[in-house]
Amino acid sequence: MNNSLSPALCSADAFSHPSIPNIEVSSIHAAQVSNVSKYIPEWYYYNHGNVMAENLNFCNITVTYKHTAKNDTINVGIFLPSDSWNGRMQGLGGNGYIAGLTTTTSYGMMAAAAQGYAAVTTDGGHTSDSPADWALLADGTLDYETIHNFGSVSLSDAALIGKSVAESAYGSKPKYSYWTGCSQGGRQGLELAQRYPDAYDGIVASAPATNWPQLTLGGYWAQFVMNQLDEYPYPCQINAITAAAVSACDGADGVKDGILSDPDSCVFDPFTLVGNPVNCSDTKSLVRISSAAAEVVNSTWTGSRDTQGRFLWYGFNPGTALTGANNPATTECANGTCAPSSTQLYDQWAQVFVEQNLNFTLTNITHPQYEYLFRKSVQQWNQVFGSNNPDLSQFREAGGKMLTYQGLMDEVIPPKGIRAYYEAVTADDSGVHDYYRLFEAPMMGHCYGSQGGYPSTMFDSLVAWVESGTAPESLPVSYNPEKGKKFDRILCPYPQRVQYRGTGNVTSADSFFCAH
Repeated sequence: MNNSLSPALCSADAFSHPSIPNIEVSSIHAAQVSNVSKYIPEWYYYNHGNVMAENLNFCNITVTYKHTAKNDTINVGIFLPSDSWNGRMQGLGGNGYIAGLTTTTSYGMMAAAAQGYAAVTTDGGHTSDSPADWALLADGTLDYETIHNFGSVSLSDAALIGKSVAESAYGSKPKYSYWTGCSQGGRQGLELAQRYPDAYDGIVASAPATNWPQLTLGGYWAQFVMNQLDEYPYPCQINAITAAAVSACDGADGVKDGILSDPDSCVFDPFTLVGNPVNCSDTKSLVRISSAAAEVVNSTWTGSRDTQGRFLWYGFNPGTALTGANNPATTECANGTCAPSSTQLYDQWAQVFVEQNLNFTLTNITHPQYEYLFRKSVQQWNQVFGSNNPDLSQFREAGGKMLTYQGLMDEVIPPKGIRAYYEAVTADDSGVHDYYRLFEAPMMGHCYGSQGGYPSTMFDSLVAWVESGTAPESLPVSYNPEKGKKFDRILCPYPQRVQYRGTGNVTSADSFFCAH
């Protein structure tokens, strides 16, 4: 194995075209990139810490291909370190409706290359975050080829192409291959484990958008409730209820510190706050919490229901930030009046995938129509985008290892969805802990953010598990619940929960342990 790649060999002619069944490579482009020095924050490189790339040299390769007898075009991007390949490959996932291969993804690829990995990602056959641009044919019908490429097929292709190009460059295939992703990238990781168990030795699938047909319509529930009430509360009212829930339920882990470690144990009635005054930043005046605000918050916690009040999909945990861009109960207020503010994630799913009608709107639907759309979404798309097959036996038999973190204050993906999946895997295989572990992160939002709890060592823990057999029993994290204060803690593998020992400095991780 060669650990370096001469810049002189970074040319399209130097690489053999990957020979993969049902794939026809149309072109390879290669360009040397030299002396890159860039600080890459961890939120561009999920599951890792910050990376400082210094004088990085790599070969930037794009492989363009199509599937035999198909009318598709897919691009795979690969960064090959020029100086010190570590013999490993790292696949990086996408976000939203994008499979990968964006400017944002390139930062993570640079970080991976700086750490010695051959980095690979795919565009899945499109580059637009709007499915209206790629999921429909000219006649308005669904483009199933592109949809299936995005959903799963391109993920396997990228792994095979990445390994082939690395072998062509360095003289041997990667000794180990890893996947890292969050949100869409997390869903992709689960898809790989379920459908392509030999693609990667280790997978980090964090905050995965699994059960996508459910969470897209389920995520619209708070907006639907507001439409039904025909009332749109000020964000300050909703935020005040959220803050009160955190304050009331803070001490469940044995210490009151602003960190709600166990939202499952949080029993809080938002209707008890109706009529309470709030200093409202939205109006610059005193506002009283309305019954509509309590109803909206309560609905986000309980989750979506059918016309008979029966469960459709999980809600968000108490303490989750419900207002702000892309959050479930966001409203837009001006001149004393608030209006609904939905997101592309929900609207375009309904327009493109459920109704195939770009003029369709969720705004005026009735409860029976909501229930119909929800069930139609699941019926049509669970096999493509559910990514929730609990049978991981082939991944287990292939020797694969997988880790997931899930922010318990995730404002995009209800945390109980991935927990339900993990419990389904456990019901199928009681030994799941030997190859797949879920870590729930209190106070953390979607993939990153909120007040901390981000496990920056997760990817390194996966590598240690795959290569040394050392399974992570806990993960170090830190919180910043108050300005100027830092609380070091741990995350525990589900179903364990972090608990205070009863004595010791509450800012020290040593004062906490994992308990069943």
